[in-house]
Amino acid sequence: MSHENTTVLDRYPAYEAVIGIEVHVQLKTATKIFCSCPNQFGCDPNTNICPVCTGQPGALPVLNKKVIEYAMLAGLATESDITRSNTFARKHYMYPDLPKNYQITQGDLAICMNGSIPIKTIDGQDKNVRLIRMHMEEDAGKNTHGTGGISWVDLNRAGTPLLEIVTHPDMANSVEAKNYLTRLHTIIRYLGISEANMDEGSFRADINISVMPKGSKTYGTRVELKNINSFRFIVNAIEYEIERHIQCLERGEKISQETRQWDQKNQKTTFMRSKEDAQDYRYFTEPDLPPVLIDDDWLTAMKERLPELPHHKTARFQTTYGIPAYDADLLTEELDRAVFFEEAAKICGNGRGVCNWILRDVLGYLKEHKQELHEIKLTPQGLGDLVKALDSGLINSKVAQDIFVEMVQTGKSVATIVDEKDLKQIGSTEELEAIVLAVLAANPDNVAKYKAGNERLFPYFIGQAMKETKGKGNPVILQELLKKHLS
Repeated sequence: MSHENTTVLDRYPAYEAVIGIEVHVQLKTATKIFCSCPNQFGCDPNTNICPVCTGQPGALPVLNKKVIEYAMLAGLATESDITRSNTFARKHYMYPDLPKNYQITQGDLAICMNGSIPIKTIDGQDKNVRLIRMHMEEDAGKNTHGTGGISWVDLNRAGTPLLEIVTHPDMANSVEAKNYLTRLHTIIRYLGISEANMDEGSFRADINISVMPKGSKTYGTRVELKNINSFRFIVNAIEYEIERHIQCLERGEKISQETRQWDQKNQKTTFMRSKEDAQDYRYFTEPDLPPVLIDDDWLTAMKERLPELPHHKTARFQTTYGIPAYDADLLTEELDRAVFFEEAAKICGNGRGVCNWILRDVLGYLKEHKQELHEIKLTPQGLGDLVKALDSGLINSKVAQDIFVEMVQTGKSVATIVDEKDLKQIGSTEELEAIVLAVLAANPDNVAKYKAGNERLFPYFIGQAMKETKGKGNPVILQELLKKHLS
């Protein structure tokens, strides 16, 4: 087991944890769920609002059809049952960011039920995380708390369409929780139904954790972790909270059912509020929205819009291009990366070669320069041509690295750069043999030492020969010639 796949539970073998996750996905529709206000992030406070999303008396909601379709796509992508007759409910609670004092959501029956998402366990085994439901609802506004007991409310987010995705408590540790979240995040991005940007709050996860003695049939007291905006922080928070539970149990203390938040600065969870129960919400059917009926034609049309999903693409890349599972997972993490890879691989016919360039050089360049793939000037055609030129012997690997950097920065083709800088590899045996003989003649002392048994000098001769060819010599032929004339 690698270090990164160890968890706090390894130190406490007498205990086990169960984890369930609720994710709120902010859907990427042009307008809000029940009104025509723009669904935009980053606008001036309280500018994208109207009587409907601010809960004014007499204002009536009208459902955005696109929200239904996006929910259906998510359900189909997770092999969920699609509910044909959908109704809405009022969920009551009173916070300043919810001006009408209730949220319009779905009741017991959601649009998507009983799906699953495939993940890897801590030891690399396949596992399905079962979904209880996915339901549509509206988001609340945003509170900003100042000093002196003063708070401000921005209602731009009120009425933003949400898809809430709720799992069974099927995850056993922080690694499985992270693997579930990253896989769900990738699926949502592939579907194109949300930006799923955690920093902007369009992909928000609430983590429910309970801990009990290993083998127990009864779950421990459940605690919810809320408002954590990165996968790394979520892992840290889960690890801390599991250990907190275990230490409480070891001391014989009672764990309270509550909602907690992650304090990144102090690396600990802190109390936020006591956890509401379902009866606190006082659900009843929303009287202002009629049922939404999904017929066969509508469902078939949504099935036809379903793209190849990331886990299916990962499996295909392994079989089609002979790529290891880990590398295929990295290639399919982002849709634009997967598309870039496949286009380049088709151009050069060497999927393994393209995979290595993307995972090593392209991602390394993007990380170093803090850029995204679409921001650099390298194209799939360019990378495919580079791999093809390297495979054909037109250039060597050292020259290829230099060409790669220039392609990324200028967008020039391999042929153009090779011609402009005279980088064509010297592959002629006759020409390289003359250079090798000249290098050996210029270094008689080192030749004598080598022949006397100092074979560590061989890389020196390679370096001298490459220097004479200005880096353009075919290294394989040079090695063969040097071995021939040094033996």
